[in-house]
Amino acid sequence: MKAKVQTAGRFLSGMIMPNIGAFIAWGLITALFIPTGWLPNERLAELVGPMIIYLLPLLIGYTAGKMTGGNRGAVVGAIATIGVVIGADIPMFMGAMIAGPIGGLCIKWFDKRVEGKIRAGFEMLVNNFSAGIIGGILAVFFFLIISPFVVGVNAAMGAAVQALVNANMLPLASIFVEPAKVLFLNNAINHGIFTPMGIEQAAETGRSIFFMIESNPGPGLGLLLAYMFFGKGTAKSSAPGAIIIHFFGGIHEIYFPYVLMNPILIIATIAGNATGIITLQVFGGGTVGAPSPGSVFAQLILTPRGGFVANILAMVLSAAVTLVLAAFLLKFFGKDDDNLEEMQAKSKALKAESKGVVERVADMGIIEKIVFACDAGMGSSAMGATTLRKKIKGAGITDVEVVHASLSELPKDMQLIVTHQELTGRAKNAAPNVRIVSINNFIGAPEYDTIVNELLETRK
Repeated sequence: MKAKVQTAGRFLSGMIMPNIGAFIAWGLITALFIPTGWLPNERLAELVGPMIIYLLPLLIGYTAGKMTGGNRGAVVGAIATIGVVIGADIPMFMGAMIAGPIGGLCIKWFDKRVEGKIRAGFEMLVNNFSAGIIGGILAVFFFLIISPFVVGVNAAMGAAVQALVNANMLPLASIFVEPAKVLFLNNAINHGIFTPMGIEQAAETGRSIFFMIESNPGPGLGLLLAYMFFGKGTAKSSAPGAIIIHFFGGIHEIYFPYVLMNPILIIATIAGNATGIITLQVFGGGTVGAPSPGSVFAQLILTPRGGFVANILAMVLSAAVTLVLAAFLLKFFGKDDDNLEEMQAKSKALKAESKGVVERVADMGIIEKIVFACDAGMGSSAMGATTLRKKIKGAGITDVEVVHASLSELPKDMQLIVTHQELTGRAKNAAPNVRIVSINNFIGAPEYDTIVNELLETRK
């Protein structure tokens, strides 16, 4: 069930994540050139409307179509999306997230039905006209039927969210946001849910609180500070490095294992996140775009004029509340078995067990390509791949390629997958015939040394 939820969440965020650069570009242009921006410019501000109405939804539709139907699906997805965009006078992010995948699925279905049935020499003709005809039909359908429906749904959702805001109940979102994050649904929540909502709000007000509900680095900072001051063993010693990666690098996945070690600490992060939301509401905080990654630098760069006090205060107070509560919970409920000696013993045990694993590796040949996989293929996987690559090179091994990728886009020539234990189920579904190494600590995972030892053994 968890793997299915992660897969669904990954699909939602997968439509947005590749286009984050475009969202940031829109946010920066908005922050700079609108009448209340840093450098008001009436001429350049004309970019804001067309980008949010046409560019961003079309990019989402194109990406979603490619996810479901390949390159041809991307084109048909974009054509279908323009129908839902033209049919409404509001930014159609939700419509794009519906039209894009359907466009890709339709052309994929058609290609399967005609596969092997096209006469030689007519392939290009059929391919071009099939995409054009199917795309045109979908554009008309979404323009006439789906667009009004999505406008109604969008209005209902907006009213519901506004009711939460008016009733000061938005902080309750923390109750599901923080637990979902540690299950590696952070990208799905941020980019699949809050980013589209935030873009629409920012288009009206110049900023949005939704961009900071999930991306606020304060709760994670507070949790890691609690481990640094009050933790034990490897958790305590690794926390300072994790703080730098989380707060300044913006890779929030680094603190998820610290919560999983002591699940009761989720209470502290929920309270911290809720504190941040309340602070943003009281002082009118928010950013002009989606901070990705969720680094303090990204938060500040996308903060509009007049919003620095609110945003900085939200990060500081959320970190402080999390720190206090996490320190209390660690003192009374923290596990006593997290110590360096035991972790070293586990590492030695893994090394001893690696002899049996080496035989399996030898059977399938010498490993030359390792993939470090995560949800989006951009944050924790990139960091893990860098760490593992350095260890491998430090051992004098030069013929092993270590790359990072998302679980939905694993390379076909991989021989070994390294991923977090919470994502192992999805990795098995994505590559059932490839060996998987599960880790729990991105920085000091003992499995890194085990992999290096295996590589050395097979090269003797």
